[in-house]
Amino acid sequence: MSGMESAHRIVSSEAEELILVDSENNETGHLSKAACHDGDGVLHRAFSVFLFDSAGRLLLQQRGRTKRLWPGFWSNSCCSHPRRGESMEFATSRRLRDELNLDTELEYIYRFSYQARYEDLGSEHELCHVYLGRVDGEVDFNRHEIEAVRFVRPDALDEEIEGRAALFTPWFKSEWRALRTDHRQQLDKYLIAE
Repeated sequence: MSGMESAHRIVSSEAEELILVDSENNETGHLSKAACHDGDGVLHRAFSVFLFDSAGRLLLQQRGRTKRLWPGFWSNSCCSHPRRGESMEFATSRRLRDELNLDTELEYIYRFSYQARYEDLGSEHELCHVYLGRVDGEVDFNRHEIEAVRFVRPDALDEEIEGRAALFTPWFKSEWRALRTDHRQQLDKYLIAE
């Protein structure tokens, strides 16, 4: 598969089965991705990845315009769900390759539960695991999944979220706030002095 073909390939489906969990992350069953996001949503396992370059800038992605929920919104570097039978380690690696065509080591930071509704199109209701990692060089992103990418310095991102919060996904704003306050020591390892 050429680089151009891989950059535009379809890597997910509304029919794929996700992992349902309780509030303690115990597996309770499986359900299609579409059904997990219908109505108020059904609690399922998910992850969010934050990748920083050597200058301490965060890689942001603008979600594809064809996404059902929050299309065109800016968000963290990569986010998705483990599929039925997948470990979190496998799922995060798969999705980094699928969306950003890269491999990198990740550090688990924390998990949290949230629920957010997008217009009348459905909801995210996730027990989300948050990871930090590194990325360097050009990012060859999958244009079927992602509209655009950009790197931003943490202080500039803080200002942008404060002034233009409606441009960002709800989970990203919550995760970034938690990283900047409750998990600052772990985050600082990926940043240079601001």
